Amino acid sequence: MKKILVLEDESGIRSFIAINLRRAGYEVIEAESGEEALQMLDQNRDTRLALLDVMLPGIDGFEVCRRIRATGSNIGIIMLTARSQEMDKVTGLMTGADDYVTKPFSPAELTARVDALMRRSGGDAPAEDASELVQGPFTLNTRSHTLSKNGQPVKLTQVEYAIMKLFMENPDKPLTREEILDMVWGQDYFGEVKIVDVNIRRLRLKIEDDTAAPTYITTVWGLGYRWQA
Repeated sequence: MKKILVLEDESGIRSFIAINLRRAGYEVIEAESGEEALQMLDQNRDTRLALLDVMLPGIDGFEVCRRIRATGSNIGIIMLTARSQEMDKVTGLMTGADDYVTKPFSPAELTARVDALMRRSGGDAPAEDASELVQGPFTLNTRSHTLSKNGQPVKLTQVEYAIMKLFMENPDKPLTREEILDMVWGQDYFGEVKIVDVNIRRLRLKIEDDTAAPTYITTVWGLGYRWQA
């Protein structure tokens, strides 16, 4: 059974989330503080996905996300944000989250986001044959889901890997934001297209020599992005 951590300090909301995820077939571990969440992740190394509330006393959801990514973990991370906290969505994605869900949300929406992220992380997909995409200084291993630049590993989240794979399978082809959204997040994705821009910004920080003048992921004004290597 696929294991999910739910970090939420309000017990009523946490129970609501946990009950619905269990009904959807997931094993749920619960935490009410950032400190407890980090401890439980350390004790449950097979956790596949974490739902992190942003607003917490002590270590907040952003810091939990940063610490998870600092370990090199590529587990799926979804941030839970309030409707009025627009910057929280961007901040959460820039600290390493894969997606966000805005409160209040329906059980169907949350489960759909979790299912989609689980699929992207390879949980329901058959193993691919060993294969590599090599372009310029980059090598993308489609079996191990790893990227290297000039032989040096580049740590990617599952979403960043999916974007890189899409780009490297479509070199020099302009891709619209909507195309990237559909092919990476899925056609049934509930969220906003701006999530594409934030993830591209985060990816550029990892792979570009100069983020102020990107050469690999270039912007096609009024359309989207193009990969050139």
